[in-house]
Amino acid sequence: MHPILFQFKTPPFLLGIFPDYITIYAYGALILIGVICAFLFLRKHAFKEFGLSEDDSQALLMGLIIMSVLGGKFFLIFENPSFYLSNPGALFSNSGFVFYGSLIFSMSFIYWFIKKHTLPAWQFMDLIAFTTVIVHFFGRLGCFFAGCCHGTESQGPLFVIFTDPASQATPLNTPLHPTQLYSASMLMGIFLVLNWVKKRQSFAGQLFLLYLILYATGRSIIEEFRGDEARGFLLEDWYSNSQFISTLIITFALLMYWKLYPKKALKL
Repeated sequence: MHPILFQFKTPPFLLGIFPDYITIYAYGALILIGVICAFLFLRKHAFKEFGLSEDDSQALLMGLIIMSVLGGKFFLIFENPSFYLSNPGALFSNSGFVFYGSLIFSMSFIYWFIKKHTLPAWQFMDLIAFTTVIVHFFGRLGCFFAGCCHGTESQGPLFVIFTDPASQATPLNTPLHPTQLYSASMLMGIFLVLNWVKKRQSFAGQLFLLYLILYATGRSIIEEFRGDEARGFLLEDWYSNSQFISTLIITFALLMYWKLYPKKALKL
């Protein structure tokens, strides 16, 4: 759509530090909005439910951001190992992120944070599920503006045409499945489902595991309409790397769901 929101000439006192023109990209702006919204949500519930201070909430969010960037970039290497290993600078030049990498790396930091503050692990992960959905929702809107994570050519009523030369979508001026909006809609739906289930929750961890199941399932389906084939395939043109990771996550989440679900609830 519109990868660049606006540009303005760099003030004289910043010349030499920044280029002649400063560019504000839609992707980065929407990620920032998502982080702010997630922080506000996290601050409210982390204090209310776990007694964490605002400083603790800020430290948690900053740690999640850092680990998300590192994980998203690290997993990007697997899309084209020979290229990125010989050109590591390309990882930080408008190359995007791999969400599952961000998720996996973030879990390690969350584990450390839970241990440090002696928090109830599964109950805290339920809160993290909401926070993740919020940031990811705005991130997918950012993808739509940037043109990344675009879809294949669409012959049906649902399509979007990218025309901006700065867009990452290919090909331009062609009806494509709006997979970014599919994902954003799915994430909004997951957020609503989690809110509904929270009022009827059966066990700690239910919301987080449900998030994993719903997202990984939806992601596997949306993958069928994705056109950015650089993300890589385990089985060429049939089973992508993301679908493989989704399968592992769904399997893990279902097993944990069964393990944690109160068995008394199953008795008639």
